Amino acid sequence: MFTGLVEEKGTVVAIDDLGDAARLTVHAPHVTADVGHGDSIAVNGCCLTVMAQGPATFSADVMAESLVRTSLGGLRVGDEVNLERALAAGARMGGHIVQGHVDGTGTLLDRTSAKHWEVLRLALPVELARYVVEKGSITVDGASLTVVEVVDAVAETGEGDAPWFSVSLIPTTLADTTLGALAAGDRVNLEVDILAKYVERLLGKGDQR
Repeated sequence: MFTGLVEEKGTVVAIDDLGDAARLTVHAPHVTADVGHGDSIAVNGCCLTVMAQGPATFSADVMAESLVRTSLGGLRVGDEVNLERALAAGARMGGHIVQGHVDGTGTLLDRTSAKHWEVLRLALPVELARYVVEKGSITVDGASLTVVEVVDAVAETGEGDAPWFSVSLIPTTLADTTLGALAAGDRVNLEVDILAKYVERLLGKGDQR
């Protein structure tokens, strides 16, 4: 379990093709200070297991399913990634409950800058829109953020238009995470609030399968 508070921006230093998977090696001197084999690290919001550790680096395997369904499949050597170690028992929980299970990917539509903050507007899959609410929480590339505005696909934009939401980023978030460098069209990992999904399930509103 994670909180969505990014601890470090790591750099991808190697990507090894394993056929039906890939092994990522990330340079990250801070998060590797006390991790070992089998520990969990969220990489751009995707929970990965440490398979090997070197001097200030760690390696983790990413199966084909994750490569296809998250933005990790588009990583290249030299790319920066958001990193967070698993939450320690008794630690302060400054973000929200984050599992590291990516629900889908979104796309940055545009960003609006002001003197001390920026607003990012992101498209999200239609099937995830019902879990996103104003002033609620959402995880974008591993960062816990508060939703400023959400526009539903059918109710507000018309049939066929993609739903979107916006978040406001303070200078610390812009500097200490990869979100500060996102450009329009970039793909990001999204994890909606797990509490919303449990409530839906308990109320019997979810898909019946």
